[in-house]
Amino acid sequence: MRLFKKIPAVLMVIFVLNSLLLYTPTMAITIAEEEELSREFMKVLFDRFNLVKDPFIINYINAIGQSILKEVPSQPFSYKFYVIDSDVYNAFATPAGHIFIYRGLIEAMETEDELAGILGHEIAHVQCRHISDKIDRSSKINIATLAGLAAGVFLGISGFETAGQAVTIGSMAAAQSLVLAYSREDEIQADKIGLENLTRSGYDGTALMTTLDKIRSKRWFDNIPNYLATHPAAEDRIAYIDSWSQNKNDLPSKGVTEGFKKAHTRLLALYGDQSKAMGYFKTALRQNPDDAMASYGYGLILARSGLRKEAVVHFQAALEQNPLDSALLGELGRIYFLDGRLSDAHNILRSSIGLYEDDPETLFYLGRTQMELGKLAEAVSTFNKLIESHFDYEQAYYFLGESYGKLGNLSDAHYYLGLYYEKRRDPRNTVFHLEKAFENTDDPDRKREIEGLLKETRKNLKEIQGNQPVRKR
Repeated sequence: MRLFKKIPAVLMVIFVLNSLLLYTPTMAITIAEEEELSREFMKVLFDRFNLVKDPFIINYINAIGQSILKEVPSQPFSYKFYVIDSDVYNAFATPAGHIFIYRGLIEAMETEDELAGILGHEIAHVQCRHISDKIDRSSKINIATLAGLAAGVFLGISGFETAGQAVTIGSMAAAQSLVLAYSREDEIQADKIGLENLTRSGYDGTALMTTLDKIRSKRWFDNIPNYLATHPAAEDRIAYIDSWSQNKNDLPSKGVTEGFKKAHTRLLALYGDQSKAMGYFKTALRQNPDDAMASYGYGLILARSGLRKEAVVHFQAALEQNPLDSALLGELGRIYFLDGRLSDAHNILRSSIGLYEDDPETLFYLGRTQMELGKLAEAVSTFNKLIESHFDYEQAYYFLGESYGKLGNLSDAHYYLGLYYEKRRDPRNTVFHLEKAFENTDDPDRKREIEGLLKETRKNLKEIQGNQPVRKR
């Protein structure tokens, strides 16, 4: 027993998983079970990781992912792509099509082909159901407990809590002693299928080799024991991709697209190390004062540092070269709003929306500006438009509720505030506002919807209260 206690907690979970998740391909979990397992994984992921929620970046990465998926046979899942706000060089996929890539890995990339290569590889892992096929659906343990145990190993426990040491479920993750780990065969198969999908999508698959080399060079896992090391068979994979490319002529390539440049710039300026970003964009502008993207990035990092007046100068410099760039106009309008220049903000933001009417950040700050100017009906219209196309934009629900409240519409005010707190996973405030919305509405459909939300939220609230420790008197 004393010897048992000395075993590290991470190994304890490995032993549990090994006993529960015996590899029996003929008994692989069903699609419905995989989706249920994925939901439980996602709960743990969202609790453990900070995600980049920048709409431009997320929309851009999802657009690349969806363009690759057009070349993939019909899938039973709706794929979604996320960016983890950490400087780790890694990426991974959960069951049921949720694909995560770390900010640090994207920052290290130089072309859209490299980004597509990683996403295509992860898509191939889900397509092949490499994780799911290893899970025995006859296990007696329930899905929620299984997800918690597995995610505990994969996402970092007992001394592996830091982002740089997080253990992940990824295409790059292959702890050989874990039943859920990818084998070398899994990795090569994902590369093979991924490369075929990438080529059909118009991307240069050999860029994956470049990214793998960067991951190998980074070697962020040097201090992690071998049984937890990620990125298996990197040399084998690089050799395979190199051999594959020898038989290909005139491979397609998208290179450095405008979307890649802008997403890359925003990641560096808004989410990377502030001092490094400041130095990077200063140097870029010193080398090329006419570089509009460098002016844009420098403006972003200046605004992030609270130097908004200086930021305006650089946004205006970038706009001189790209006067119809809606993103630049949106950033300038946001700064005008924050500086209290409401009339200027209103005009600039409306111009930006005229060029690109579906930008969520611009719509959000236009709605905020309209609220401050007392244009409440316009604000309601703007926030409604925002959540119709971007239903997960949390803050829009809050200010939509506030706008309705100022207009005296208590039913809609409490309803949208309730939805805001529900998205924030705050069951107490969710229940409070939805109960008020229920009291103030005569719409039978709205009442039924609220009843369903309240039932689920009260259940969650009871679970939270039941898990709270009892205080001793």
